[in-house]
Amino acid sequence: MSASRRSGTTDELGPDEPERDGADLLAALLDGMDAALCAFDADGVVTHWNREAERILGWTAAEAVGRQGFAGWAVRSADAEEVAARLLSAMHAPGRQVHEFALVTKGGGRVLVRTQSAAVRGPDGRPAGVYCAFSEVHTQIDLERSIALSEALFEDAGWGVVLVDADLRPAVVNAHAARALGTGRTAVLGRPLGDLLAQGVEELEAVLTHVLAEGAPPAPAEIWVGVRTPDGERRRCWRCGFVRLSSPLAEEPVPLGVGWLFQDVTEAKQAEQEAALLRFRSNQLHRAARAAAECEDPVEAAIVHLDFALAGFADHALIDRVAGGVLADGAETGPVRLLRVAATPSGGGGAPGPTVSAGRAGLPVRYGQGHPALQCVARAGSVRAGVGAVPADQARAWARARQWPEDAVHALCAVLRSRGRTLGVVTFLRGSGRSAFERSDTSYAEDVAVRIAGALDLAGLVRRDA
Repeated sequence: MSASRRSGTTDELGPDEPERDGADLLAALLDGMDAALCAFDADGVVTHWNREAERILGWTAAEAVGRQGFAGWAVRSADAEEVAARLLSAMHAPGRQVHEFALVTKGGGRVLVRTQSAAVRGPDGRPAGVYCAFSEVHTQIDLERSIALSEALFEDAGWGVVLVDADLRPAVVNAHAARALGTGRTAVLGRPLGDLLAQGVEELEAVLTHVLAEGAPPAPAEIWVGVRTPDGERRRCWRCGFVRLSSPLAEEPVPLGVGWLFQDVTEAKQAEQEAALLRFRSNQLHRAARAAAECEDPVEAAIVHLDFALAGFADHALIDRVAGGVLADGAETGPVRLLRVAATPSGGGGAPGPTVSAGRAGLPVRYGQGHPALQCVARAGSVRAGVGAVPADQARAWARARQWPEDAVHALCAVLRSRGRTLGVVTFLRGSGRSAFERSDTSYAEDVAVRIAGALDLAGLVRRDA
């Protein structure tokens, strides 16, 4: 066998023109393949060499065909014997043999290739040679890495991965994302995102639409969502990243959808928010103390503390002092009566503050038995109260019965104490658009109550009448 003079890539099979045409056809087929192909006869002489082999190694068919193996030109001399043995072993082995080794390019560089070789049988069925297909290993490794990465993302990743199609519906979902969405991996497929999320859908769909049109945003986005679950809605914060998916087979980019990766950062965000809230409240207390120090009237100083405390904390506030004097710890006393010292205005649509003084004497308030303010004084501790989930007219009736502004639905009463005595109570109120008071709110209210009690004690309003 020898190299074809027409193609430069295969052998001549004989002098007859039909045979020559067949050889040309074979050469054209070999040259048109994406894989690098070469062949050896039974003695290890190169008989075929296609264009892809020439592209990878730089050696032309004219330079390769007719050489004895790869020794001295396509492999290092020290490796030639081992490489030849591994390639020619395919003549006596069933099926294909796969090997990896380094070849030498015409320019002197080294290329790691993966080969698949198999025996070529003659008319009598005996081994007549070996054909070998090879490719650069990094190409195969890149493909294997891509497949491995895809499988790992959808099986082992510790964050949610969702492939969203061009209609903004999940097409593939990994196990982590399915758990985060509160459903199974197959149950979520093809469903609108609005079926899965009660809040944050509009924001999420807007980002996905932007990614489809313009590409991925420059930085991750943090989105608060409400996940629908059988136990009700769960509010979560997800840090999301997005990548646009386009078909690699089309000449022009064809959008296939969006790769959406997210991680639950709810606990971290809540911790950040709580820390920021603590810093804000601490700053408010500090500012209130500085402003109150400039007040000549201690009652005015108490009101200043209350006004600063209201910012971002409550919609309304009331200060009531114990009628007839202070209640010392352990003292016998009858029913407690309270006098209104100051309150935020409740008219004009319930607009809060500034706090208005009711005068030094105070106005009597007729709280019914079991009123949260009276409970607060009796316990000498904070009391939280709320109307719960009721119609608006019932909520207004609940607030009126307690002599609070009609829009109040959440209350927090903190006792005013100074030098071991109970002086009164400060009540903070929130409307229907606010959340209920929590334990962290109670601590803040008690800090404010300490400062108000100190100011009232200095004002002389809490001394027992003569």
